[in-house]
Amino acid sequence: MSDDDVQRRLRSAREALADAMADAKERGDAPAPLRQKNQRASIRREEPPAARNRAASAADPQPLGEAIRKLLADRGWQQQAAVSSALGRWEQIVGPEVAAHATPGELTDGELVVIADSTAWATQLRLLAATLVRKLNAELGDNTVRRVKVRGPTGPPGQPGGLRVRGGRGPRDTYG
Repeated sequence: MSDDDVQRRLRSAREALADAMADAKERGDAPAPLRQKNQRASIRREEPPAARNRAASAADPQPLGEAIRKLLADRGWQQQAAVSSALGRWEQIVGPEVAAHATPGELTDGELVVIADSTAWATQLRLLAATLVRKLNAELGDNTVRRVKVRGPTGPPGQPGGLRVRGGRGPRDTYG
């Protein structure tokens, strides 16, 4: 960049500053007086507004885990967090073989919905329901899960095409 460019930019900046100061003066916003080089700036140290509004406590700052536990307790979310954590570890709780064929659904009023990928596994899970309840309650606390409701796979989503066989018995697979 040449000296002429630098000088032109400095002039432009000075003019912009002068215009801004004139606009501020017209609005009634007087700029703060400039201090002289030999004057010492008196720095007044104040707390930021957030620090003034916050009451200092012995627990501030606190570890993240403790803060999260306190938040969960204050909002009443401990059980939901524990359930979500346990369902996130579904494979470790029920075992890899069961987890490969069943996924947990929602837990409502002590009833856990488990979705099986075939009717054979749905039947097997119905037989294992008491064991699943015991394992889940060992992780979550007593009486968190009172019942396991097993759902099998759903059928195909409608019939494609316009041709039908009269008297046919539908697809030959294990639905429902």
